[in-house]
Amino acid sequence: MNKALSLLLTLLLALTLAACGSKPDATQGSANPNGSVPANGKAEDKKDDALATKYPLTLKDASGQEITIAKAPQRIVSTSTAETEMLFALGLGDKVVGVSDFDNYPEEAKSKTKVGGVSAPNAEAILAANPDLVITGISIKDDALAKLRGLNMPLYKFEPKSVDDILANILIVGQITDKQKEAKALVDSMKKEIESVKTAVAGLKPEQKKKVYIEFSPGWTVGKGEFMDELITLAGGINIASDTKGFNKINEEKIIQDNPYVIFYTSGAKDKAGTTLDQIITKRNGWDKIEAIREKRVIAVDQDTLSRPGPRITKGLLSIAKGIYPELVK
Repeated sequence: MNKALSLLLTLLLALTLAACGSKPDATQGSANPNGSVPANGKAEDKKDDALATKYPLTLKDASGQEITIAKAPQRIVSTSTAETEMLFALGLGDKVVGVSDFDNYPEEAKSKTKVGGVSAPNAEAILAANPDLVITGISIKDDALAKLRGLNMPLYKFEPKSVDDILANILIVGQITDKQKEAKALVDSMKKEIESVKTAVAGLKPEQKKKVYIEFSPGWTVGKGEFMDELITLAGGINIASDTKGFNKINEEKIIQDNPYVIFYTSGAKDKAGTTLDQIITKRNGWDKIEAIREKRVIAVDQDTLSRPGPRITKGLLSIAKGIYPELVK
């Protein structure tokens, strides 16, 4: 992973403090010839059996590393906020024995043992937690990842770049932990939220689509190839930074020229002097000419739901869509 991106995402977290293996379809199973319920249980039991993970399970993670998991993990350490949220969303909170210093959601995650930062977790703290599975994410540095691999315990790395990747990763977590039924239900609910937004903006003609600028950390925006950009597109907007790729330092003059209809910023983000991001944006020289600022369409979005590639990403999508088209997205 690009080291600059790793450092940037780590900075973003510090400023705020605050997939997929093959997946059998859920079927009812074959009915008895006389239509009765099988003698060994209900039809739903067969459905659950079809979704049960078969161990030992061997998978390749985002880095291409192959790992084998002997049985359903009972002690899990997550060094990434998004993946921690996935674990709790799948009902695995009681099996989580360590989280990153930045984990703050759900509330129960705050009480878990802390194992260091997201880019360079504390290997000794992880080892002390005695996990049978370690999950890490997009922000970890290469040398830190290599050190964790040296602990000789199952480790799975995620590196999502799109909304589909996020959905797939939830299914992978479900597969690894024998929570495939719960993972499928969660993904299905997220897909419904995505479809509701797509349906709401489907009637927009190209000339009706609004130009959008997003600043998630002071002086930084996002272009193509990242899920934040995809959220804008799914919401029916036009990202004015879509001519760039990845995370970029902003060009203030270009943004004035592009004249976005709406500006989004992450709530809670501040510069070193303590100035909030909305104050930074509205006080920049010449930016009072921008339509979004003139018409007071400078909108805060929750930092965590927007930037974490986890189960709340569809909430971030809804926030973006409502901010651009409040008359369409309810």
